[in-house]
Amino acid sequence: MSTTTQTLTPPTVPHALPRARTLESVHGGGPFHWVGDGFRVKTLVPSGGVSQERVSPFLLLDHHPPHHYPPLAKGQRGVGWHPHRGFETVTLAFEGNVAHRDNAGHSGVIGPGDVQWMTAASGILHEEYHEHAFSRRGGVFEMLQVWVNLPRAHKRAAPGYQPITAAQIPTVPVEGGTVRVIAGNFNDTQGPARTFTPISMLDVRLRAGTDLQVPLPKHHNAIVLVASGRVTSGGETATEGELALFANDGEFLSLRAETDTHLIVLAGEPLREPIVHLGPFVMNSQREVLQAIHDFESGKFGELPEDTAGAS
Repeated sequence: MSTTTQTLTPPTVPHALPRARTLESVHGGGPFHWVGDGFRVKTLVPSGGVSQERVSPFLLLDHHPPHHYPPLAKGQRGVGWHPHRGFETVTLAFEGNVAHRDNAGHSGVIGPGDVQWMTAASGILHEEYHEHAFSRRGGVFEMLQVWVNLPRAHKRAAPGYQPITAAQIPTVPVEGGTVRVIAGNFNDTQGPARTFTPISMLDVRLRAGTDLQVPLPKHHNAIVLVASGRVTSGGETATEGELALFANDGEFLSLRAETDTHLIVLAGEPLREPIVHLGPFVMNSQREVLQAIHDFESGKFGELPEDTAGAS
């Protein structure tokens, strides 16, 4: 008797298609308030109803929409010398000019399209003002400041400073708009900012009716500031001055500009470390915050420059 052996081919299992993330919630932030006398901002992070874990590694997002400042005959508007420890401050200028100076020897002025990325880390003193010439002539001022948390291993690193000019930031053309890559990667284009943990920071401008997909690692938290215009995602809408928080349930953001729109996309790997935040100090324990206060009050953050009359 003969036997026949039959080889069976296992069924093909289709690969799961990439999925768009869900727009989880939209937040309008708090009321406008003044930081010093030169920055009229609305705080969108932290925001009521959103846990710090959902926006980590971002600690704070202050949006300064366009606001006209009259000329000053003397002096400069802004914020005088103050300390930071344990995180980074990132300032994006869209209109007007911002001057920065710190006691680690860094200084600079950023104008439209430029970025200042300051790493406070172990401790720094700095000041931020409207640039001198802008103060004299006055005009429209628009900016954004983001605080980026540092992981425990780098909170006591040496302070640093990255002056990133508009010319250094690559612009990726997309159908119906542009994407400036400040940090992270978009369409195989790498941003110039050096970061301690994986972060994406994209400055996006889209014409009305444009669709954009932004691939992101699924485990990265993602938020989108609508600086101007209106955007929809999965049937949900965020409008000018609002912050959209996305769920970690897909591989890309799906964004549609309903009008001409300016967006800032922020995404990053969450740190998953305890946070104790008191004013300008962000550490991992109350003891570390108390140590930061003691170090600041005892002069361990360093001396101020001899000329303390204000940034240029």
